[in-house]
Formats: sequence, C-alpha cells, structure tokens
Amino acid sequence: MSEQLVNIEIDGISLRVEEGQPLIDAADAAGIIIPRFCYHKKLSVAANCRMCLVEVEKVPKLLPACTTPVTDGMRAYTRSPMVLSAQKAVMEFLLINHPLDCPICDQGGECELQDVSMGFGGDTSRFWESKRVVQDKDIGPLVATDMTRCIHCTRCVRFGEEIAGQRELGAIGRGENVEIGTFIEKNLDSELSGNIIDLCPVGALTSKLSRYQARAWEMQQLPGVAPHDAVGSNLYFHIKDNRIMRVVPRENETINEVWISDRDRFSYEGLYSEDRLQTPMIKRNGQWQSVSWETALSVVIEKLQRIVREDGPENIGALASPGATLEEFYLIQKVLRGLGCRNIDHRLHAQDFRNQKQAPFFPWLGQSLKELEEADVVLLIGSNCRKEQPLINHRIRRAALRGARIFVLNPIDYPFNYPLAGRLIVSPVDMVACLAEIARAFVSERERGNTTAEFEKLLSHVNPGAAQREIAEALGSGMRTTVLLGNLAEIHPQAATLQVLATYIAGRSDSTLGVLTIGANSAGAWIAGALPHRGPAGRSLEKEGLSARAMIARGCKGYVLLGVEPELDCANSHMAFDAMTKAAFVVSLTAYRTNSMENYADVLLPIALFAENTGTFVSTVGKWQNFVSVVTPPGKAWPAWKILHVLGDLLGLKGFDYSEVTEIRDELQTLVQDVGFPGQRNEWGNYEELNEEIGGKVGTQQLTRVGDIPIYAVDPLVRRAMSLQKTTDALECKVRINGNLAGLLGVRGEKLTLVHQDGCQKTLSIVVDDRVPDRCVWLPTGVSESVGLGANFGTVSLELAG
Repeated sequence: MSEQLVNIEIDGISLRVEEGQPLIDAADAAGIIIPRFCYHKKLSVAANCRMCLVEVEKVPKLLPACTTPVTDGMRAYTRSPMVLSAQKAVMEFLLINHPLDCPICDQGGECELQDVSMGFGGDTSRFWESKRVVQDKDIGPLVATDMTRCIHCTRCVRFGEEIAGQRELGAIGRGENVEIGTFIEKNLDSELSGNIIDLCPVGALTSKLSRYQARAWEMQQLPGVAPHDAVGSNLYFHIKDNRIMRVVPRENETINEVWISDRDRFSYEGLYSEDRLQTPMIKRNGQWQSVSWETALSVVIEKLQRIVREDGPENIGALASPGATLEEFYLIQKVLRGLGCRNIDHRLHAQDFRNQKQAPFFPWLGQSLKELEEADVVLLIGSNCRKEQPLINHRIRRAALRGARIFVLNPIDYPFNYPLAGRLIVSPVDMVACLAEIARAFVSERERGNTTAEFEKLLSHVNPGAAQREIAEALGSGMRTTVLLGNLAEIHPQAATLQVLATYIAGRSDSTLGVLTIGANSAGAWIAGALPHRGPAGRSLEKEGLSARAMIARGCKGYVLLGVEPELDCANSHMAFDAMTKAAFVVSLTAYRTNSMENYADVLLPIALFAENTGTFVSTVGKWQNFVSVVTPPGKAWPAWKILHVLGDLLGLKGFDYSEVTEIRDELQTLVQDVGFPGQRNEWGNYEELNEEIGGKVGTQQLTRVGDIPIYAVDPLVRRAMSLQKTTDALECKVRINGNLAGLLGVRGEKLTLVHQDGCQKTLSIVVDDRVPDRCVWLPTGVSESVGLGANFGTVSLELAG
C-alpha cells in the first residue's frame, strides 16, 4: 500500500486517503458503515460473503469493498438502490439455512448477523422449505460448536492458517453442503484457539465455559491485564452477579493487538476452584482452625519476631511469585527488610545466580514487540516460546513469514509453527558448549566489537561446527538481528554462562539481546527490589541476602510465601518441600488450601487473585499497566498488598502509612524516576568467572532431566483451570526418551518406569519421543506427577517397573 494520498468520494463525502487502501478500510476510518461478515482487518481477504458490495462510478457491476483498492478520483456508493437490493438478497440467502436460535444463542445481543440483518436485510423471507442441519463437532474442552448456524465466512479457517500457524479447521463439501470442521474429528491444539470465538460473526463457535450462563446485555464489561506471562495482554472481563462469565481481548496494537492466548482467556475458571481459601487459618496442636484476621496476624507477628529475636533475621526467607503485583513486591521487601531480613526472591525456578550483580536494571525484551516483528534474524536460546509466551511467538512468526531467519538452540526439538532456518537440539549439559561454538565463530570470522582478550582466550579451544558458523554468519549479516534468552536458559544450571555468551554474541553481531522472563511481573519484581542483592529502583545493598535456591538449600527457621506453592513452583521440588517441613514457622499468603500446604504451613492467609485485586504489572517491554479489581474476592480474602500493609503497621515499621494502593505505586515510581533508567540494554559481562566452564558439563554421563514448565502449569491459578487441564498440552505427564535410549532400556510401546532422582522415586508412564536428544529424559516440572523429584535439570535414573 502506497503512502501517497489520493482524493476519493464515498456517498458524497470527500476523503483523502492512502492510495491502494481497501475501500472498506477507508470507509471505516470515515465512519461510513459497510456491512461485512468474512472481512477482518487482521486476516487475509476472502471476499466470499458478498455483503460488502458497493457501487463504484463507471464500473458496470457491484464490487466487494474489501478487495477494491482506492484510486484517485474514485466515487463509491454504499446506499444506492442497486447496493441496497444486493444487500437484501445476500442476507436472504444467508438466512435461508440459518436457524432461529436467537432466543437461546450465546451470541444473541452481540451477533453480527443479527445487527446486519436488522440494518440491511428484509423483513420477510420467501423461503419455506426445510433448513439444513449440520451435526455439531467436538473440537475440545474450550470451544463449543453449533455448526448449523455457520455462514461459512471462513474467518476461523484463515485464523488457523495465518495467525495460529496451525491449520486445524477447514471447509469440507461443496455448495450448500459445505461444513467447517477438522476433517478427522479431534481437539483444537493451538494455544490461541479461543480467538475463533471472537472472530465468529454468528453463534457457531462459542465458549464452553460460559455456555448458557448469561446474555450479553446482562453482563458488565470491565478492563484488566493478563496475569500469566510478561506480555501483559489487555483483557475485558464480562461480569454478572460478581462472577466472571468470560474473558475477551481488549484491543491494544502495541501489546496484544486483538488476540489473547487460551491461558489468558480461560484461566479465570481457577478463581472458582473448590480449594479456594476463604478465611484465615492457623494450625493449633496439629489441627487447622479458622480464625479472625486479628488472630492470624498476631500469630504471624509473634512468630516472626521470635525468630528475629532468638535466631536472627537472617533465618527468615521470603519467596514471592513472579505473578505478584508491583505493589506487593514493594511491600514484602519493605516488611522483610524492616525486620532486618535480606532473604527475598521471586526467581523461584532459577538455579544460577553468579551474574546477578551484573544484571541489567531489569531483564526485558530489549525492544518493542513491533521491532521484534521486524527482525531479520532471531536466535532463540533455551526457549519454547510458543508455549512460554504465545503472543511473543506470534510476533516472531510474523517475522518468519516476512522472510526472517529463525534459529533455535534447545534441549528439546519443540514444534514451532513457522519454518526454522536452523536448529541445534542438544542435551542441557551441552548447551553452554554449543553456544560457545557460536561465540567462537565470531572470534575467527569477525574481528570487531568490544570484549576482553581473556574471554576470547577462553574460547580459543572451542571448534565451531558448520551449523554454528551459519548462525554466526546470519547474526553478523548487518541486518536487524535479535538474540533471545528463553525460560529454559533462565532456569538452566549454567544460566550465568549462557547469559555471558549471549551478551558476547549480541555485542559482536550488533544484535539486540532480549530476555523472555517467567511470570507476568518479573520486571516489576526487579524494579520493586524483590531480590536478595538489590533494593527498590535497582539500588545496590551493602550486604546481600540469600537467593531462592540458597534459602531452600540452606534452610531457614521461618518462611513467608507470597502466592507460592513451593513443591510446584521451585526449581527443586523435593528440596523445597523438605525445607518447608523442617522450618519452625511458615506463613503462606495464598489463594488456595492444599494438602501439601497444610502439612508444612502454620498460618494460611487468604489472598485475592488478579481479577479481584488492584495493582500494577510491568511488561517485558517495561510498560507499567495498572488494573483495578472487577469482582470481590471470596469470603474474607484480602489483597496481598493490604495484608502486607497491615503487617508492616502492626510490626511498628516506618513508612506504611498508605491509605490507597495507588500511593504505593506512586512512591516506587518516584524512586525509579530519582534513579533514572540505568541503560536500555540487557548485558551480563562477568567474563572472568567462567574459566574452564566454557564447554563444560552440567552432569556426567548419567541421564539428564529436561524439566521445562508446561504452558498450563505456570502458576496456581492456571493449574486449577480445569478446562485448560483437559487440553492436549495438559494431558497426563509422561517420561519421554528417544529411540536410542529406549533401545538400551528395552522400552517398546508405553510402559511404567521408576524415575529416581535425589533419593526420591516416582512411577510414571514412559514413551518414546524422538524430539528428545540422546541421554536425556524429558519430564516437566510444576505438575503433580513430578512433585517430590529433584532439580529440573538434574541427573536421573530410570528403572522399568515390573
């Protein structure tokens, strides 16, 4: 489309628009209504509904406005007698087979077919024969179908091909026998599948979770922000009687455009889980009792003060979920540091903290989402970004479709929904060596950039292969290039080395270095000071506290948990559970009451979840997004910021005289402004500590576990969204090994195996999966099946059961 402006006229209104722009877009911008069904601004043009026909001067027949580009001097008419007659005819044809389901259809009241029929159709039908009936399809636990209502606009089909990158729906049959379906009946597997609900202009595709729960006019629409990943997708909540009925996208072109992931759309179901904690509880003589807030908080204060007095504040540790709000992070560190404790961390899955002093102000994407979409070369290191960050993956896919070359270095051959220019699939023990080979290729081929001679000397014994040289050559091409560290790189046992190598590669190739962080608000945690080595606004501390891993490995007398289920949310499930059970006192600010928590905790304080809370998330591009509660929390639950605020007051600490949550954010924002934004680049430059680690191994010749975090196991809320737990991505956890290892173990077909790790064992199903590299065992973390095992990248052994 040209940027040159031309003069056109629509319905006698003179307009100046971009040459080549679709006529329907020009009309929309001018507020001129042209009806449509198949057209959508984010999809390719199909022009198959014929509802947008318009009359263009000097053209003998009507033209579809969606495919007609504007030209200088064009005169178009959208309400001429010829156009009105055609619109009535098209509507009559569309309604011939459409059932009169409006009284019971979930789409009723917000249906495009209703609106267009009312505005542009006739008031009677000449059709008297029987209507066709289409059998409904079962396409999974999320999307309900009523395919008799379908008008074959093909929006859902085009979405799968063009946006989701996974063609799951298609048109079968001809003429009036056309049906939309999956050909062979199966579930929709895309992590973006729920968007077809919004795209469907009729009631053929609706949400199973909200089916027949409310009518459109009964619900109130309120804005919110997604709580599961660092994109910060903008949402609308549809609410009836203080209950969320459904979640839909709120358009924001710079963040999520008009899409949201299924995780963001359907996770609200977890708000209404049966194990929601609704009242404060304390353990007395081994029995749990519901108590008042005053009683529960007095117990917390008494126990914490006793530990400080008898064992010292260094014997208290605080673990916070990376999905907590900015205000909650700020207050929990303020309370703990007010007690003299420095052990505060949100990096629950991380294992390597050697580079934390050299870390940026906060790890972030390093660029805008639009800039990522415009990249020419992308190197993904340790990332299944399709499941980690679905909408960032969508941007990378857009880049790939535009011709960008995408390379990956991963411990599992994950299925990406775009073509890869190259992939290096290696064991976790070889990831550092493989990345070092890419770095070494720059030393030998490109002598520019800033680095230390000592670091290049460390690389001198590394011999890059052809694939590594190809990646280095692509990154050094001088085009727009990006290096991204994913979740698996963040939780890798040699994460610091991967960070340094990625920094070196980005520096030598003049690439943007980005980080795909875990959780919705990891950036906010860094800014608020929920770290053992930094205070709010990135201020350095005289003395560091313990990292999350060190708190668990060393053990503390007392723990404060904020939205954390340690056995599921920490890098080493066995060690975390053991540390909690051995502690003298554990207080958990939690939305849920679990058997494990009842075992090790002493006080349970019920907290509000994202839609019930008011606060701020900081996205992966550094955008502060405020949101307010849209429903009230159940029972006596409080927002966590309020609990921490009251705790600070009752402990007699200074600086807790807030009357509104916004005052907490404003205070922190002032601190950040005073410090300034210390640099826009992600850089880790601690080369000296690497020594012989370049090319080293995580483990030995034993089997190495690859413990990634499944898309629907990232936090307590989504783990309780039962519809998501029925999807393919959340099916029963299994041990996966490749064919070579299966041959050595004698595995044929699916069998039971004993998994041994860190002195613990679990009996799980084992299957052959050739996406797994040699001497590796793919066994996810964060799921109930792997609770009690050791580190997510530790060594394991397998023993066939029976």
